[in-house]
Amino acid sequence: MFEGLFQPTHLIIILVIALVVFGPSRVSDLGSSLGKAIRGFKKSMSELTGDEGTSEGKDKQKKSSSRRTFW
Repeated sequence: MFEGLFQPTHLIIILVIALVVFGPSRVSDLGSSLGKAIRGFKKSMSELTGDEGTSEGKDKQKKSSSRRTFW
């Protein structure tokens, strides 16, 4: 039923329609706010699961594991 719904040509047509309807500056604002919303969602999901998804957290784990001495 939805086979081929998100083909590249369909996405291009949708983007062109959005550009005509909203204008170039509004489309960039919409994209920016959508990106912020997705980042916020990922951040809240990682906080709920307890994962440290940032590279800073991974660097801290690497440094702490390299300081361990196994006797």
